[in-house]
Amino acid sequence: MQNKITQLFGIKYPIVQGGMVWASGWRLASAVSNAGGLGLLGAGSMYPEILEEHIVKCKQATDKPFGVNVPMLYPDIEKLMDIILKHEVKIVFTSAGNPKTWTKFLQDKGVTVVHVVSSVKFALKAQVAGVDAIVAEGFEAGGHNGRDETTTMVLIPSVKEKIQIPLIAAGGIATGRAMLAAMVLGADGVQVGSRFVASPEASSHEMFKKRVVDAQEGDTQLTLKELAPVRLLKNKFYQDVQEAYSNGATKEELISLLGRARAKKGMFEGDMEEGELEIGQVSGLIHEIKPAAEIVLDIMAEFQEAKAEIQDY
Repeated sequence: MQNKITQLFGIKYPIVQGGMVWASGWRLASAVSNAGGLGLLGAGSMYPEILEEHIVKCKQATDKPFGVNVPMLYPDIEKLMDIILKHEVKIVFTSAGNPKTWTKFLQDKGVTVVHVVSSVKFALKAQVAGVDAIVAEGFEAGGHNGRDETTTMVLIPSVKEKIQIPLIAAGGIATGRAMLAAMVLGADGVQVGSRFVASPEASSHEMFKKRVVDAQEGDTQLTLKELAPVRLLKNKFYQDVQEAYSNGATKEELISLLGRARAKKGMFEGDMEEGELEIGQVSGLIHEIKPAAEIVLDIMAEFQEAKAEIQDY
């Protein structure tokens, strides 16, 4: 399958694996890339030396293209960028910041730059900044999210109407049918996050993977908008946040409740009660832990099947 996204990245299928914190290490990224998608290392949960280790191991595990997702609020972002350039990683996804800051710098070094947005406003800013493509992520997505709560089904055609560069849809996409729907709405490819958490290659804790598989409709909620909106599985920590809201907690009190390393505690260390469990609404459709390569192939097979079905309409 060839289109703007496969040509941009030099991959077989227009499927990008989300660069998720505490889940997207070299095993997952290389497995997705080897299967024909684009694997991403999630630098947001890595110290610079850890990112370097994962890049080296990813290069040993695949000769296919892969990239690094870099949240621009990362305190040592200069060190991350130095490591990315040192090891000649050719694809960088940026998020949570101003795309003007790094886009031209990276492109001048031969790097393809993609920026993640949650609104038309920020998509236009990313296009003006000169990025090579945009990921438009809907409200359904796990982890940190947009404040406007725009769903993927509304966001994708809204962004498509305003931009000229390639568009990748994200948020609520875990199946081939969802991929087809996103592309009918105007996307050139999809970014899949939550589905890849439930894979053996994901570096997240086995207890977290099990909670994702056990999740039902309505088990996630977007919260903590005063800090940075985040979609979480409901657990004791989530209930503590809700109780704080009901008691009229201030922003400072919410920051104190969140504390440090709450996401690591949950997703990486396996504390299912006190940890922050970031996952998307689509977790209710994830019923088994499956190898990343099978996930890619299943999505593509269902995509082709669904595409054939609608030919009769």
